[in-house]
Amino acid sequence: MTCMIAGLNICGRHLSNAQTSNKEDSMHTWFSRLATALLLLIAGLALLWPPVLWSLLVVAPLVGIGLHDRFQHKHTVRRNFPLFGRGRWIMEWLRPYVRQYLLESDTDGAPINRMFRNVVYQRAKNELDTVPFGTRVDTYRTGYEWIGHSLSAIAVNEIDEDAMRIRVGGPDCTRPYSASVLNISAMSFGALSRNAVLALSRGAASGKFYHNTGEGGISPYHLEGGADLVWQIGTGYFGCRDEQGHFAPGPFQEQAALEAVKMIEIKLSQGAKPGHGGILPADKNTPEIARIRGVLAGTQIDSPPTHTAFDSPLGLVRFIARLRELADGKPIGIKLAIGRRSEFIAICKAMVETGITPDFITVDGGEGGTGAAPLEYANSIGMPLREALAFADDCLIGYGLREQVRIIASGKILTGFHMVKNLALGADICNSARGMMLALGCVQSLVCNTNHCPTGVATQDPHLMRGLVVPDKADRVRNFHAKTMHAAVDIIASAGLWHTAELNRTHIHRRVSQYEIMRYDQMFPHIHSGCLLSGDIPETFALDVREADPRSFMPRQHLTQIEDECIEVGDREGTKDVRETAVESI
Repeated sequence: MTCMIAGLNICGRHLSNAQTSNKEDSMHTWFSRLATALLLLIAGLALLWPPVLWSLLVVAPLVGIGLHDRFQHKHTVRRNFPLFGRGRWIMEWLRPYVRQYLLESDTDGAPINRMFRNVVYQRAKNELDTVPFGTRVDTYRTGYEWIGHSLSAIAVNEIDEDAMRIRVGGPDCTRPYSASVLNISAMSFGALSRNAVLALSRGAASGKFYHNTGEGGISPYHLEGGADLVWQIGTGYFGCRDEQGHFAPGPFQEQAALEAVKMIEIKLSQGAKPGHGGILPADKNTPEIARIRGVLAGTQIDSPPTHTAFDSPLGLVRFIARLRELADGKPIGIKLAIGRRSEFIAICKAMVETGITPDFITVDGGEGGTGAAPLEYANSIGMPLREALAFADDCLIGYGLREQVRIIASGKILTGFHMVKNLALGADICNSARGMMLALGCVQSLVCNTNHCPTGVATQDPHLMRGLVVPDKADRVRNFHAKTMHAAVDIIASAGLWHTAELNRTHIHRRVSQYEIMRYDQMFPHIHSGCLLSGDIPETFALDVREADPRSFMPRQHLTQIEDECIEVGDREGTKDVRETAVESI
């Protein structure tokens, strides 16, 4: 202790004699003098009352931390304000919890506000989910939306909710699937814990709705739960890849033959990070997950941004036909976030040219969630779901393809009204990811990318996932689905409708300014069936249609005349050359 006091005295004298006038140097001196005085006081009191030395168990480490802060070189605040500067980091750490539990109002909180979190929790727990004393939402704010009810409303108990299912399967599908209107969106085993996957699968099985596996492949826990599965195949081809990471027909055919697999979804992009590829952090990549995916354990797995099995719209639709054949006629679909509009139109042109259509298209909005994404991708890339749905629906109608292809909406769907407005815009089915996570017990702690999820949902830490009790959470997932479906049915009954398929854009209203209200059909006008084929192209589509080329995802103006002459349709090497040459020409 004597050495410490001497060191502090030297430090204090040195700082006191320094020729400075700024506030930070005064803080250095103040800390040194206070620490020295405190240690001297303890030493003096120890002569009278020796037990006071026990206080050094607290004081000495604090002094040591302060000295470390003073002489380290990484953090200016800690260097200028030893020990006390650490208060900034403490407050930063406490801020989200203080805000969420003490300061947040019902309509605050991001990405999901407390009002919506609460209704998911209440429905999942089968608790009272009504609200007293009227709405807490400002109905006069710009952006407020509502459905127009009818004086010919129907009693909700007259509607058969069990019949509220959608058949998925186009003309080339020999094994169509009857899907619930609300289902579990894509979340991989790896991003989620095994207990979370098992609870979701069991809940889906008992509630008779499907569970999308996410691009991480089919795990034993997906199968053990007994749910109908939509097997998602991403750019990494997990579960059906060769040693080089390319698509392997043999493993695909083996997995696709599983009775649990009802549909197969080719993931082109996702709303939270379109054009980026999925990310599995290294600390979540356990040996078990690595074995399922066919990758090296303990490494970060970055899925490629694009597929290697095809590189053009024509290649995509032919890949769809190939998978449908390998899957013995099961429905094959694609999932994408809409980026450049001409690319989606190019896919539609490829469908028309080949006569090959997917059985469904999942449209993921730019507001979609994920466990880990760069800030710029989460905030600023990808078309929001409302605009994307209307555009995809119009394109399929314009090319005369809508009757063959189902549209699935994915992106921040938590309530019955969220379902209804997306169905009115053109979707046939809705998928929910974060709603199902909240039903599992997620508390929006926003640490999905750290492997420290406190509720055991988005972690591979066995100590944390142990807290997630599968039977209880499976019941909650089933309850959330059932009550949210009932809420959606209740809403359409109030609008005088018998089925969600009767919803259209005339039903939803939006306040676009303080003085103007518009219906969805005014905001997103329908186009005539087949008009994009007949040449009667609406002005809003004209530029995108001119740019779209089924031979390349690149816009037409980036393809040179030489490429047009030398590339054969469907030639993978040729289309690869198209892309490389086009990039050079930009």
